[in-house]
Amino acid sequence: MAEFYHEPVMLSEVLEWIQPRAGGVYCDGTLGGGGHSGEILRMAGPEAVLYGIDRDESAIAAASERLGGHPGFHAIHGNFHDAKALLGALGAPALDGALLDLGVSSPQLDQAERGFSYHEDAPLDMRMDRSRGRTAAELLNTMDEAELTGIIRDYGEEKWAARIAKMICEHRTVKPLETTMDLVAAVDAAIPKAVRMKADGHPARRTFQAVRIAVNDELDPLDQALRDLTDMLKPGGRICVITFHSLEDRRVKRCFQQMRNPCICPPKAPVCTCGRKPVVRILGGGAVAPGEEEISRNPRARSAKLRIAEKL
Repeated sequence: MAEFYHEPVMLSEVLEWIQPRAGGVYCDGTLGGGGHSGEILRMAGPEAVLYGIDRDESAIAAASERLGGHPGFHAIHGNFHDAKALLGALGAPALDGALLDLGVSSPQLDQAERGFSYHEDAPLDMRMDRSRGRTAAELLNTMDEAELTGIIRDYGEEKWAARIAKMICEHRTVKPLETTMDLVAAVDAAIPKAVRMKADGHPARRTFQAVRIAVNDELDPLDQALRDLTDMLKPGGRICVITFHSLEDRRVKRCFQQMRNPCICPPKAPVCTCGRKPVVRILGGGAVAPGEEEISRNPRARSAKLRIAEKL
């Protein structure tokens, strides 16, 4: 199981802002290999409690092997979108802190057979939870061209989305898309060679991101999940969220701002009559970036941003 573990991104910043305290209660909604959780538990001591949620059974197994010796560690196979129900079923008390490290994990990218990588030929799976849901292949081979265009445009921010969707549909009339290289080939055929040669990064990067987000339904439930986790915090408890691309980050930023200022009265109204009170204050001056030393050591941290909110 040890191969699932990877260096946790922005660890020192997470610990600085979540402020683990002796005997505290925490939720890591994206447990992974347990890197962040292990340090939170170490700092919070033997009386601390941490609920670690992950939809990847490999992550649950790896983190349980690593952290199972701590009496307050609870591993939960599930989705952080359902954190309120999952923790409620265990009778969890109010939280001192919550953490989300969004997106795909390094071990998932590095395990070619998972189908997340456009560098390795593997079955088109991309499910974070391989026990349920449709695979990337099922999505790509059944959605119509308009739906595919919308996914690639909206979740990948890909300007060639319509051409890529058209090419996917043409390819699958000859044979179904079954492997990651089938999808790469469709993208390569859709994007002009001159554009591909000048592309910043792999030309299939945005399409793979879009398909992965769609397969795992990563964005639509995020807003409610952030509100649920905030609701489970004690007053003064903090929620820390690490994002890796602009789609996630904009949603987290907007949700935190709405919780900080939920008033829906007209802007020119002399007094607030809606009665909605601020739920959080935003810390860290907006988004906290990783340090240059971490970026040089771990290039995958380059696009990371950390946002923090404290419950009032």
